[in-house]
Amino acid sequence: MPAHGAATLKTTVDQFTTAGNQAFKDSLEKSLVAFGEINTHSKKNLEAAVASVTAATKGVEALGAQAVAYSRKALEDQVAAAKSLAGAKSVQEVVELQTSFAKAALEAYVAEMNRATETVAASMKECFSPINERVTALVERIQTVQ
Repeated sequence: MPAHGAATLKTTVDQFTTAGNQAFKDSLEKSLVAFGEINTHSKKNLEAAVASVTAATKGVEALGAQAVAYSRKALEDQVAAAKSLAGAKSVQEVVELQTSFAKAALEAYVAEMNRATETVAASMKECFSPINERVTALVERIQTVQ
């Protein structure tokens, strides 16, 4: 093989090797960036899940505290009503006291159910907010890739 042909072959091999090394390096860098993005995305998903569970736990605790407070108040009201009924001097007064107590108990129950519904709705909204943010981020990411 002439010297000129060997030099051309060496130049071609060097160019091929340089191009191959650059392509490998570029591919590795892109893979590392993608892996970093996946890791960041997974971490944010985990954080969103923890925030969601924390919000749900707080909601359950608030609902439990409300139920305990309502039960305590209802029991106190029943004891007070029983004392009032025991001190009644006529059947008419017993009927009036019982009617008044029943009306107050029903109103308190309805108010408590409304309050519990509001607590559950607020808790659900808080619970799903972090998850919704992650879904939105994913959709935005998908749209930027396309």
